[in-house]
Amino acid sequence: MATGSEAVKPAEAVLGWHKQDSKRMLHAVYRVGDLDRTIKYYTECFGMKLLRKRDVPDEKYTNAFLGFGPEDTNFALELTYNYGVDKYDIGEGFGHFGIANEDVYKLADHIKSKGGNITREPGPVKGGSTVIAFAQDPDGYRFALIQRAEIHDPLCQVMLRVGDLERSIKFYEKALGMKLLTKKDVPDYKHTIAKLGYAEEDKTTALELIYNYGVTEYSKGNAYAQIAIGTNDVYKSAEAVDLATKELGGKILRQPGPLPGINTKIASFVDPDGWKVVLVDHADFLKELQ
Repeated sequence: MATGSEAVKPAEAVLGWHKQDSKRMLHAVYRVGDLDRTIKYYTECFGMKLLRKRDVPDEKYTNAFLGFGPEDTNFALELTYNYGVDKYDIGEGFGHFGIANEDVYKLADHIKSKGGNITREPGPVKGGSTVIAFAQDPDGYRFALIQRAEIHDPLCQVMLRVGDLERSIKFYEKALGMKLLTKKDVPDYKHTIAKLGYAEEDKTTALELIYNYGVTEYSKGNAYAQIAIGTNDVYKSAEAVDLATKELGGKILRQPGPLPGINTKIASFVDPDGWKVVLVDHADFLKELQ
């Protein structure tokens, strides 16, 4: 007969993989209505670089990857243009992407000079000292411009709204081995914010989750798609996700294995709120970049 300690050992072993793994946020994937227009906006207004572009005529879509540094070290935005689709519904759940900059006042002026849209003028956050502004791209995606003295990667956060913050924190800790970096309740705005990631907030791209008091569900729309996270072993990482979904909700959508045609090993799942994450074998990902 198994003892209590033996009974929990498999779960401990599965979750122990997180400590051996070197997971990293790779990119966020979302859909846009005019790829060239968005590339122009991000390069001219935000100062991003077009990292790569690929057309897939058989499946009638084109991808473009943009960011502030090479994909093997920096977070990127993967834009998808589906042939003939020029508009998407962003929904209420997606919040924003974050861009860190040494001078948000100057960046906001630059964005306006290039014809960009600033929806919140630069200034300190309510009740704090951090200077922020908000910009909006041609498809309606919002970008928080965050002033920081030291910047590891300017693409510093992805913000999503969730219906149960404690459940989400536990899920991302257990499923993906993320660390809770900060948590702050903001009664004036009737919300609580948690930031999770794989290093200190100023040295990583963070996942920012916001719980608005009393709101448990959000419309997802059809614009924002997913976050991709690199792992040294999609099979071991998927085992941890499986444990987390059984306890906290969510669902594995694609069991780990190679993608037909390119052989990159992936797995995919949704969290308890329905936000999608794709795990990508890191070695395979680096081969794709060559």
